[in-house]
Amino acid sequence: MDKSQLAIVLQLLKKYNLRSTEESLRKEANLTENLDGLPQESDVGSELTGYKSDGDPETYEAAYTELKRFVENSLDIYKHELGTILFPVLVHMYLELVYNGHSEQAIALMKKFAPEQEPYYQDDLKKLAIVTKREHMNGNELTETFKSNQFIIRMSRDTLSLLKRHLNDKKISVLINIIQEHLYFDMYEGVARSKSQIFATSGAIGGEAKRQDNKTKVFYGIPKAPDIQTLAAPVEDEDDTADQDSPDKPKKKKAKKDPLFSKKTKSDPNAPPVDRIPVPELKDNDKVEKVKALREVSKRVNLGPESLPSCCCYTLLNANHTVCCAEITEDSSMLAVGFNDSIVKVWTLVPQKLKAMKSAEQLEEVNVEADDVLVRMMDERSGKTSRTLCGHSGPVYAVSFSPDRTLLLSCSEDTTIRLWSLQIWTCLVVYKGHMFPVWDVKFSPLGYYFASAGYDRTARLWATDHYQPLRLFAGHFSDVDCVQFHPNSNYIATGSSDRRVCLWDVTTGNSVRLMTGHKAAVQSLAFASCGRFLASAAADGQVLMWDLSHGHLVAELVGHAGAVHCLGFSRCGSILVSGKLGCEYEVCKFSDASLFYSNIITVLYCHPLNNLLLKKNSAGDGSSTPRSSAGTPILE
Repeated sequence: MDKSQLAIVLQLLKKYNLRSTEESLRKEANLTENLDGLPQESDVGSELTGYKSDGDPETYEAAYTELKRFVENSLDIYKHELGTILFPVLVHMYLELVYNGHSEQAIALMKKFAPEQEPYYQDDLKKLAIVTKREHMNGNELTETFKSNQFIIRMSRDTLSLLKRHLNDKKISVLINIIQEHLYFDMYEGVARSKSQIFATSGAIGGEAKRQDNKTKVFYGIPKAPDIQTLAAPVEDEDDTADQDSPDKPKKKKAKKDPLFSKKTKSDPNAPPVDRIPVPELKDNDKVEKVKALREVSKRVNLGPESLPSCCCYTLLNANHTVCCAEITEDSSMLAVGFNDSIVKVWTLVPQKLKAMKSAEQLEEVNVEADDVLVRMMDERSGKTSRTLCGHSGPVYAVSFSPDRTLLLSCSEDTTIRLWSLQIWTCLVVYKGHMFPVWDVKFSPLGYYFASAGYDRTARLWATDHYQPLRLFAGHFSDVDCVQFHPNSNYIATGSSDRRVCLWDVTTGNSVRLMTGHKAAVQSLAFASCGRFLASAAADGQVLMWDLSHGHLVAELVGHAGAVHCLGFSRCGSILVSGKLGCEYEVCKFSDASLFYSNIITVLYCHPLNNLLLKKNSAGDGSSTPRSSAGTPILE
């Protein structure tokens, strides 16, 4: 630490009245007298932000022009990689001029060179152009991001050597200072990348992902299902048991094994250990549901161009307020909708009505040993076609059913997440932790755990029996707009307005994959059933497919002209459906990511059993009535 830096530290300690620390530092540095000319507060801020205050404001435009000329005159093999430094250098030149009070030169620099930058950076530059004074930088999300984080640029060794030689030859201090302080070069061996390769991974606010960000091993496989064969065995008839010893009756043949369970399934080498995350033991009802699902899967026809999924649309008519979100249960028995007036409403989509649990006095008379104890606990006279849940104090942005369909999560602008019982139809828990609106919430495929995403740039992992979050996932530079659980529940994926997609390990809370390539805010995520692939959709209509084994981009689905708000994989994993607010959806064959079918719909949800799609009307009038595939109204 040189004398000027030491003086700056002492000035900070003096400012915050940290006398004991100041004295200890002076003693350690052998300072027996005051340093001459302690820096002013403005100099301290300049040193901490990395923006120098001794540069001539008139040299910035000439320095950038020289850098631009160098890039354009370079060989084609290096030109495209060298061009990736133009945007971050322009940003930090502008901020440095503004910070040092040279607003006139900063505005002129932005007006001259901003239109030449890539289209996906234009929105960022427009936001920066509003910042014309140092006071405007305080609390500004975008300027804080650029000041606090280095812009990541992947560059080959040869290209980086060429850039270093140019800087050493020209000795332009403005450029050298900015590149050293605010840019990070992730160097790799090999041939420089082409323009298309650079375009595929560029666009994020903080630059590209470092290679080190995607080196951690990811257990993307699906663990072997627990043994539930014991519940699949048929129950013996009482008469057969009574006559078993009769000599007149022929002996009963040994029951054959259920072919559904006789097939041996291989364990996935990429699957996580079963005990990697603690999960509650399966209840008998859960096991019965799994057996039922396995039987349905055995009868399933794989989807493809010749066997497309059918479509079931639901619309809410005469809604009092705007519809913000909607969700359907996996068995298509219930539909939950969140409204702008803080109300959550649940409809039944089957003949069975939504019943409430009996009172405490009536429950005392129920035989707890009965096989149908859960049915006996419900009050038959309380059945309704819909239920209304009140409790939030702001618009409800997302809802999520638990796998066993007994609980419902909702998140709101009021910064809270609520857990609702679908048996007593009331709020059980209010989860508080987010400081700002919560945009999304999702139950784990195993239940018990759930994840949330919010305006405070964080995602959080919760458990239904804990009031506080178990993990906090921080690292995004802007709102976390969407969250999705991995099929094996060991990871969650997040999409953000910083145009990045992250995969987080729920056991450690660390980021294990960072994927860049989107040119607009990421608004929807979907995992393939195999767990290896992740699809992400953005506000500009771009849908990207990622391979989680290495974090590489493997495909781009082209076809949408507007924002994509919904993604869904079929259970067999061969079909990906994407929908947008422009009243259309696209069904894509995942094997070659080629579009082969489209129709008109608003937003859809691909049912896990491959036969249903859910439409969610997010139009401004909030009008919506669930309809069958034949078009007849189901709900009023």
